[in-house]
Amino acid sequence: MAGFFREVSRRVFAQELKDSNLTFRDETDQYAPQYLLTPTGAKVNRIFIVGTLIEKEDIGTDSEYWRGRVSDPTGSFLVYAGQYQPEAAQFLEECELPAFVAVIGKTSTYTTDDGNVLTSIRPESIQQVDELTRNLWVLDTAKQTLERIKAVDAQEDPNSKLAKEHYSTDIAIYREMVKKALESLKDDL
Repeated sequence: MAGFFREVSRRVFAQELKDSNLTFRDETDQYAPQYLLTPTGAKVNRIFIVGTLIEKEDIGTDSEYWRGRVSDPTGSFLVYAGQYQPEAAQFLEECELPAFVAVIGKTSTYTTDDGNVLTSIRPESIQQVDELTRNLWVLDTAKQTLERIKAVDAQEDPNSKLAKEHYSTDIAIYREMVKKALESLKDDL
């Protein structure tokens, strides 16, 4: 029997996640994990974000279904939690705004009628963290993003090559995004 393993959670800034629209599966099995490839070549099934929870709203009609907006220095992520994510939904219901939060979840995409792809996160867990944790996440995410930018520029692996082909990635945009994120930390010091 094959062993169960959990996908690694990738660190991606909000701007890059928002720019992402290429989804695929490595296998033809309907239960194979679905991935989202970002413009810097991150192959994301699970994501780890840390930011400020700035909005929350129960948008459910028949039962509670919570939408939260988590902001990082480059933009914001939308997280949705309902009956299948009861701990995350309860956290969103009870959390006082604003709050630094850490979220681990699955990426989800939705294609609108006009062809736009919207990305969001279905949280597996959400917990409140402190400002230092948020700042360390920004530093780690910046470092990992710069490593992916180098790989895209050199097209040194299949994900980097596919990202460059699909998105025509302008690495200057993502370098500027990282610079903006790091500069935001200076304001906090």
